[in-house]
Amino acid sequence: MLIFLIAFSASFLIVMSIVRWENLHGAFSMDHDLQGVQKIHSVAVPRIGGVGLFFGFAIAFAVKELIGAEGEREHWSLLICSALAFLSGVAEDLTKEISPALRLTCAAAAAGLACWALQAVVTRAGVPGLDIVLLVPIAAVVFTILGVAGVVHSINLIDGLNGLASMVAILILTSIAVVAHSVGDSLIVSMALALIGAMCGFLIWNYPVARIFLGDGGAYFTGFFTAELLILLIARHHEVSPLYALLVTVYPVFETLFSIYRRKVLRGVPVGAPDRGHLHALLFRRAVAERADASAWSNRNSRTSPRLWILTFAAVAPATLFWDQPLALVFFTVLFCITYVWLYFSIARFKTPWWLKSR
Repeated sequence: MLIFLIAFSASFLIVMSIVRWENLHGAFSMDHDLQGVQKIHSVAVPRIGGVGLFFGFAIAFAVKELIGAEGEREHWSLLICSALAFLSGVAEDLTKEISPALRLTCAAAAAGLACWALQAVVTRAGVPGLDIVLLVPIAAVVFTILGVAGVVHSINLIDGLNGLASMVAILILTSIAVVAHSVGDSLIVSMALALIGAMCGFLIWNYPVARIFLGDGGAYFTGFFTAELLILLIARHHEVSPLYALLVTVYPVFETLFSIYRRKVLRGVPVGAPDRGHLHALLFRRAVAERADASAWSNRNSRTSPRLWILTFAAVAPATLFWDQPLALVFFTVLFCITYVWLYFSIARFKTPWWLKSR
């Protein structure tokens, strides 16, 4: 718990400093394009909240070592690997000129580096046929890199509302910490707690009123670390089903896959084309905005996120309970996907369930 408190304090103070001195860096760090098709926010604020996460995590482990705590040191290797993904995101936050393809390439390179430095490779997926393919080392490395890049992109995709991506990540990381504790992996527990603490220090400034955003740097760092912790957990402990990783991240991952299907198949537009069709955007416009005062933009924004926290918890809870039971994990994964699709098309067709609407 000490590492959580240190990471929380460090992140809180760093983010507070960014917010307090935004006049010095706002010309570069703020997102002034508030009219974009995907934009939901009404006020420009800094997009470099990821700086607090990265350095909050680093400071937590540095302080822990200074006070004499012993233990494994793979966290430094993983932090160094994550720097590729983190810095590419921060560069986009500051310049607005780094393409998504280049950022994902950096995330993939970071995953490849982790494969080499930490042996963080997926060698089993719990899927007949695929497990045989993963026996081939190059296939396992490619699958791992694609998986990490997918999770990184998925966290960035859902980062559209106050507190959404950060709370989703906190729920997932809490589950990882619980499962890691169950199998006796103190290193993964410590890394998960450090990132949760750093995320909580940021969240105070992001929810309910957003004074700062995660930005691409924060989303990429969070997604990369979440994916790598899951890979390490499964690689180091064969009692943990690989399907646990699928269920615990199913909300952002399925949102990404569904968005690809929706854009390519239903709309016939490029997969990377921006739109307002994400589930969180639909909820904002049709479940909350329709019953809220038009001037209370930020308030509507913050009241939308808890609906998706609950949706995420509906997947994270069974994943945490049944992390070693593949059949249960498959059942709840399929159930989540069916529920997601039903909710999506209900809202899209102006038939939002009454329990999702504001009163």
